[in-house]
Amino acid sequence: MERQELTNIMELMVKFKYKELKDILNICQCEKCTLDLYSYALNRLPSKYVVTEKGEAYSKINATSVQFESDITCALVEGAKVIKEHPRHGADEFVEKSDVVW
Repeated sequence: MERQELTNIMELMVKFKYKELKDILNICQCEKCTLDLYSYALNRLPSKYVVTEKGEAYSKINATSVQFESDITCALVEGAKVIKEHPRHGADEFVEKSDVVW
């Protein structure tokens, strides 16, 4: 039996959805802004913890509802607007998608 883990699949879903939307959200893609966006979205969404075998969590994402996906998209779009209007760094530190290395 593989090791069991406690996983918040909402966090995985937010990160997965961000990867789908990041080019159209048009916000800075530096680590600080990305983490701020994750934080913004996750603080507005319900936690969804599951116990999984290590590496199994991504298969649980496919079992989520269309409503969860819609809620995640809304939270990311709202968060992108807030972060774009109030980044925690100067304009000279803006990172475009082509500059992302992390």
